[in-house]
Amino acid sequence: MIWIGKKLVGIPLVVRTRRLARAFLADAVRAPEIQRARLLELVRRHASSGFGRDHRFDEIRTAADYRRRVPIRGYEGHEPYIAQVREGQTGALFGPGTEVLMFAMTSGTTARPKTIPVTRESLRAYRESWKIWGMLAFEAYPRMIQRGLRPILQLVSDWKEQTTAGGIPCGAITGLTAAMQNPLVRVAYCMPAATMGIKDVEAKYYTALRLSAYQDLGAIFAANPATLLGMARLGEREAECLIRDLRNGTLDERFAVPGPVRAALRWRIARKRPRTARRLEEALEREGRLSGRAIWPNLDFVGVWTGGTMGAYLKRFPEQFGEVPVRDIGLIASEGRFTIPIESGTPAGVIDFRHHYYEFIPEDQVDREEPETVEAADLVEGRNYYLVPTTAGGLYRYHIYDLVRCAGFYGRAPMLIFLSKGSHFSSLAGEKLSEFQVVAAVNRAAELVGLKPKGYLLLPKWGEPPSYELLIEADDLADTVEGQRLAAEVDRQLCQQNREYEDRRATRRLGPIATRRIAPGSWTEFQRRRLARSGGTAEQYKQPCLLPDLEALEQFTAVDGPSEQVKGR
Repeated sequence: MIWIGKKLVGIPLVVRTRRLARAFLADAVRAPEIQRARLLELVRRHASSGFGRDHRFDEIRTAADYRRRVPIRGYEGHEPYIAQVREGQTGALFGPGTEVLMFAMTSGTTARPKTIPVTRESLRAYRESWKIWGMLAFEAYPRMIQRGLRPILQLVSDWKEQTTAGGIPCGAITGLTAAMQNPLVRVAYCMPAATMGIKDVEAKYYTALRLSAYQDLGAIFAANPATLLGMARLGEREAECLIRDLRNGTLDERFAVPGPVRAALRWRIARKRPRTARRLEEALEREGRLSGRAIWPNLDFVGVWTGGTMGAYLKRFPEQFGEVPVRDIGLIASEGRFTIPIESGTPAGVIDFRHHYYEFIPEDQVDREEPETVEAADLVEGRNYYLVPTTAGGLYRYHIYDLVRCAGFYGRAPMLIFLSKGSHFSSLAGEKLSEFQVVAAVNRAAELVGLKPKGYLLLPKWGEPPSYELLIEADDLADTVEGQRLAAEVDRQLCQQNREYEDRRATRRLGPIATRRIAPGSWTEFQRRRLARSGGTAEQYKQPCLLPDLEALEQFTAVDGPSEQVKGR
């Protein structure tokens, strides 16, 4: 039920959404059959596309046929077809009648951003899976919907950041879903669609604080928990400003909110909120700071990622939010939503078996030229796999490089926990660095500063903000001054390679690169430890240049401390 003023509306909407969630849970016992039917449906629908003709979709009758006809490939293998779609030639990937609404942009493995087609069908799948997640979450915290949908805070980004040569928008899918949201639901969200025009992260965070502090907020949704910590800490730093703006009905001009957005928010901002200002002022006097719990005292739960490296951020949640329950939002990427968590306190989620077809590469086969795959029903609890989805967005046997663990089954649908962006990726704040980008950046930086290191390794480091350290043996790096020069150049090169890394650095969600000189011979000892653990041979060993392991720094002995962090950015 949804209340607007004193009028009850939206009951059919709630009934439909609840029915959708119930059907999803009930259908889990038939997940294998639904999966294969979904695959053949996609194959038939797009058989006449350029991709379908190239891979003889018309001859595919079974999942085994599909595996024989279509090789596993990552984004670069799909790019020639996607490039044609960007030009307006939708038939390269899709059958007749398919409408491409936009391209979701995200970092690619190379310097060029990925552009993932979002069709009307793939958007419907994305929205339906969110509805299922939301209804199950709200039923777990029934106060959210007892007297209508309580206010929700969710940040979204622009879905029209740029356009392709064919005139198709490119940007964030979250912006498109917000723009198309049912008006009966939209009124419960604190951030109107106009706020997607705020590009400055701090300005967006402050606007979110300003628009939500006076509401009886029930939930906050964000992909990365660092976003919530960032907002809460900004509230601490700008406590007096926030209180003043609430009391006066203003939005401080110091924050880079574009004029058109300010105009669109005027009626929300202009109303003075003296009661809220007084409440926050009392909390500030009582606690000596303005915590997230003081700003939003009645949260039922927060929805964020909890798997992979996110645990490091979640350890800081009690400082800001107390013991508020945390519910994982699921394995979501620009390519689609792949899991739907059905319980709080766990990163495990049921695969979205209705909308995509899934295969999985066992972890120990990922480096094979032609790895064997298993279907979702054949996963083994406790084992790790790489996810290979086929989607309505034109991705076929797509190697997304997400490493997941099977945590068990709901019915016959596996429940997955996201572990990492594969052994060749790292993401602390959503930057999704690839090893390819690291190698290109370090090699170019070393060339520019006149170094020829025989080996190096970039490792993530937890902190506020988190950052990366580049490890180099001391005989390859004369001193910390030379290390600082190298660190600054690597940082600059990574910003050129990866637009999301550049954004996280510019907004200080990532700290600058530092170099760490380690003892000569460290690489040999590192190789010995890794081979002892993996059981491989020296001939097969490949020295990594990037590892997504927050504990790996502890394995190395530093000759001196990390180089002084570069200034600026």
